Amino acid sequence: MFRRTARSARSARSTGPSRSARTARTTGVLAAAAAAATALVLAASTTSTAAVTAPGFLAGTDLPPHPTSAWYAGKVTKGLPEFAPFCADGVLPTTGSWYRDFSTEFDTGAVQVSVRTSSSTAAIKLKAALERKVAACAADWLRATPGGTASWQDYGKLSVEEGAHVYGVHTSMPESEPGVHLYGIGRDGSTVTFVTWGQMGYLHEAPVPAFKKTTVRAVNKLNP
Repeated sequence: MFRRTARSARSARSTGPSRSARTARTTGVLAAAAAAATALVLAASTTSTAAVTAPGFLAGTDLPPHPTSAWYAGKVTKGLPEFAPFCADGVLPTTGSWYRDFSTEFDTGAVQVSVRTSSSTAAIKLKAALERKVAACAADWLRATPGGTASWQDYGKLSVEEGAHVYGVHTSMPESEPGVHLYGIGRDGSTVTFVTWGQMGYLHEAPVPAFKKTTVRAVNKLNP
């Protein structure tokens, strides 16, 4: 009886997988799991990197030329400017935003703010909100500034990527220098850009054709 039991045990051992085979299979499973985990980490890292990468920005030479000064460009900086651009306060989000300041040796200056939103739908909503804010800016300023004068102009849409729009706003106070601003608002996919140019003066003095070119460049540079 003992011999039969021993033979049965030997037979059972012979029909099962060897220790080396089991080890090989275990090693293969662990390697596959490790590879899958690595792929997930890399994918997450790529997505995260894409989300925090700054859009492309204008250079000083892309702005309307100043007759007596070069343009000086600041660094591309994450977040929003310390002071919200005139006519855009309360609309531009902090999350996903980057900005760049531009200046000259005189009173003329400019700011570009670009926002990477979560989707094309979100970008469409942000662009529309900025357009409404700028279109209402002159009237809003007048209500908040008794004795002032203001006007605005819709300079029309531009055919670039998913579209852009250019506006102008003029404000003035008695016994004070008048101010004029141009605004370019555009979108490329899920990224929106807001460009504003300003100086002392009136709407008829603003370099509208050159600023339209600036706006087109701004949108084209968002996702090179």
